[in-house]
Amino acid sequence: MSAKEPIFTAIVLAAGKGSRMKTTLPKVLHPVAGVPMIYKVIDEVNKAGANEVRVVVGQGEFLIRQVVDPLGGICFKQEKANGTAKAVEACRIDKLEGLTLIINADHPLVTAQQIKTILKQHVAQSHDFSVVSCQKEDGGELGRVVRHMGQLKAIVEPQNASHETLKITEVNSGIYVTDAEFLSEYLPLIKCENQQEEYHLTDLVEIGSNNKLKVGLIEGEPELAMGVNNQKELAMVTKELFRKKCQNLMEQGVVIIDPENTYVEEDVTVGEGTILYPGVYLKEASEIGKMCIIEPNAFIINSKIGNECQIKAGSYLSKCTIGEKAAIGPYAHVRPDSEIGDETKIGNFVELKKVKFGNKSKAGHLTYLGDAIIGEDVNIGCGTITCNYAADKKKYLTKIGDGSFVGSDTQFVAPVEVGKNTVIGSGSTITKNVPDNALAVARGKQFNKENYTK
Repeated sequence: MSAKEPIFTAIVLAAGKGSRMKTTLPKVLHPVAGVPMIYKVIDEVNKAGANEVRVVVGQGEFLIRQVVDPLGGICFKQEKANGTAKAVEACRIDKLEGLTLIINADHPLVTAQQIKTILKQHVAQSHDFSVVSCQKEDGGELGRVVRHMGQLKAIVEPQNASHETLKITEVNSGIYVTDAEFLSEYLPLIKCENQQEEYHLTDLVEIGSNNKLKVGLIEGEPELAMGVNNQKELAMVTKELFRKKCQNLMEQGVVIIDPENTYVEEDVTVGEGTILYPGVYLKEASEIGKMCIIEPNAFIINSKIGNECQIKAGSYLSKCTIGEKAAIGPYAHVRPDSEIGDETKIGNFVELKKVKFGNKSKAGHLTYLGDAIIGEDVNIGCGTITCNYAADKKKYLTKIGDGSFVGSDTQFVAPVEVGKNTVIGSGSTITKNVPDNALAVARGKQFNKENYTK
């Protein structure tokens, strides 16, 4: 972190019930572009250089901790949901020091750069308490910023606002900057004098002004006030994050045919010249190489795709590695721990699970390969199955050597090993090892009974 960037503590407010989400999942755990919204907020706060992150939790504490703890956040319980001022009090402000950022956990569009800018402006303006505001034509349920001669006078919650006050388009984003000393001295002075019987953090504006302190505004982008309170807003925020990611990728040379219908999560990387068709969903730090073609409705999770690959329509790839110049699908399913080599072909309705698939090998269609090592330049015929799951409820390995040809409708009953350059006759059930250069046929004899149907 640059020496010019202020050191700060972040207080993340995550104790709201989120009843308008209409689900049992705590609001801040609802996913935005693939991650819980509280994860997104804390991650950006950490990137901005927070020295410490304190998270105020309420209902759903156990579930929220599972997200917060790995990010280095420290949780504090607000026992009673009685307003934002009491929420801040709950995180032991008596043990707080220095510059403090207060932010809601349900504002996932905020970025680390925006946080840095806000902090620098607060320090530069020598405010004792700063409110981050922005312009919104429809302020909805956001507090309205009331100015007097251009200066901040009050933040009025919509429930307590007059008809004229509700027309104000400058709103409170829910982001504040102050210091620990200010909070310790003036937070206890907030009273409960409203219909909601809540202690509002925004009352610090009036309290600070009455005590001749410098209370002011920092004007930010409208997206800073895009909080999530219901499923409609969740979808809007998610769409905005996907839009930004697609815009960023296109600036780097990725071809996206329809950005409005392409879904790429933040941690995903895509190489230049790659084409993403509509309906593609790329998740969880997937790496897509250069000059690839990802066809419609391909779903790729935490996988690495080499250069010049073609992932055909409807394919599902999860936690796997694909080499260069490979063709997958359409409608292929590559499951976790599979390693697919260079110049390979995995055709339609082929499923692989925990398979090492050698360079230039092919499995054209309608095949299941599980717990297998397939050599190089192997041809797997239609309808082939590795029978990896035995009656003892254990899984066993199948090995097929380089240059082998497997005829259609073959079953390999594992554990079994097939040597190099072998040929397996169609319709065989292979239960014994096959040596190099051999032909293996294992099927019942054909017999014809004449005049049977008469």
